Amino acid sequence: MVTILDKEPKLVWKHFDEIRKIPRCSKHEEKIRKYLVDFAKAKKLDFSEDKCGNVVIRGPATKGMEKKPVVVLQGHMDMVCEKNSDKKHDFAKDPLELVIDGDWLKANGTTLGADNGVGCAMALAALEDSELKHGPLEALFTVDEETGLTGAFNMAPELVKGRMMVNLDSEEMGSVFIGCSGGGDSTLTMGLSPKPLPKDYEPVALKVSGLKGGHSGVDIHEQRANAIRVLSRVLNAGWAAGEFMLADIKGGNLRNAIPRESFAVVGIKSDKKKETIEKFKAMAAAILEEVRAIDPGLALDVKDSDAKEGNALSTEETRKLLDLVLGLPHGVQAMSLDMAGLVETSCNLAVIGIDGKTLKIQTSSRSSIKSALAATRERIKAIATLAGAKVEESAGYPGWKPNLKSKLLALTKDACKDVTGKEPALKAIHAGLETGIVGERFPGMDMVSIGPDLKNPHSPDERVGIASVKELYKILGALLKKV
Repeated sequence: MVTILDKEPKLVWKHFDEIRKIPRCSKHEEKIRKYLVDFAKAKKLDFSEDKCGNVVIRGPATKGMEKKPVVVLQGHMDMVCEKNSDKKHDFAKDPLELVIDGDWLKANGTTLGADNGVGCAMALAALEDSELKHGPLEALFTVDEETGLTGAFNMAPELVKGRMMVNLDSEEMGSVFIGCSGGGDSTLTMGLSPKPLPKDYEPVALKVSGLKGGHSGVDIHEQRANAIRVLSRVLNAGWAAGEFMLADIKGGNLRNAIPRESFAVVGIKSDKKKETIEKFKAMAAAILEEVRAIDPGLALDVKDSDAKEGNALSTEETRKLLDLVLGLPHGVQAMSLDMAGLVETSCNLAVIGIDGKTLKIQTSSRSSIKSALAATRERIKAIATLAGAKVEESAGYPGWKPNLKSKLLALTKDACKDVTGKEPALKAIHAGLETGIVGERFPGMDMVSIGPDLKNPHSPDERVGIASVKELYKILGALLKKV
């Protein structure tokens, strides 16, 4: 049995070890909320909950620092619950199985939940660490960050008093994040008219797997393969051998995760079956060569399906569906002209599926520029309209504009230099942080975002650097003392 309880800092790993045992998929934070409240009660700390489910725990200042400004330590309770298709794991009840690989901690076949379990554990540790020197603390834990930023959007305005906030949800040790993108989702629906598959058509099942997936903001610039995009190209290549009928298609699970797997069932005319499958496989091989450097595990499995009595779309409707999927944007749309290496605008073709007589596609767009975000969503809507699909758009969420004159930023830079001996890199992230919303809801909030080394969040390859957690906690301690 792998244990992390002997790792430093022990208080942080103690809490993370408890958190990884608690079910906390987005929108199901009841048990992790109870853990937080029980902690506050056991430590005799003041706490509050709002109607949305957010929790704040207030820690008193250490002796002599009572007049210091209140500092908010913020993280989110929920995690992305993703697993490999061959992994037996029930996120509603099973604890995460930890694996130590050198200096990295990961989970066995599932997401680790270090995003943002480590941040929450760090805030809890700070509340009970008698060796830290700090002014008054407010540890703020929000709900449903991963699927809608619901907690931040609906936070009660009286929940926190502090106007300095350290967000603990970044993923790169040695960097201080001072800005993030805004974003919004588009959901496309299109009515379908499936009919029984003709007798001279044979059903064939396709599966695209072996891809890395990952966070649709953090990892989008790496050009990782999108399983839905791969499948649509494979199907389109097979069309050249002869028209077929689509019986089913699905791929992706979450709006903010790059799809790792996708599936389809098609009905192919018996005399065209061999040639069509050959074209499927040839295109998969060609795409593998395109992405081998980043996604060498890409695999296409093609086999006979037992869905002989099922329904399928007409060839005309199949073609229209394929054209829609092929036309939708995915990946980086523009790079920032102000900050080198920063993705300005992107889109994630996130989820596709057929439910009865309805096709549903979900996309997630991001941009650090409000007008560019709107333009991307307008493009999606235009493509959908041409295909005869309806579009529903989420309200979206705001970005966080960097403030290089921030007092908290200056203190954070000093703390990093004291601990590491060097200046941190200042960065913005192409992902939606709760800081954007908090900054809008609480005018004048001075904010920074820091975190340990975290790789491949939102996928079963997620891992966190053990040594980086130790270093980050030292930086947090130095920062709190300086404030």
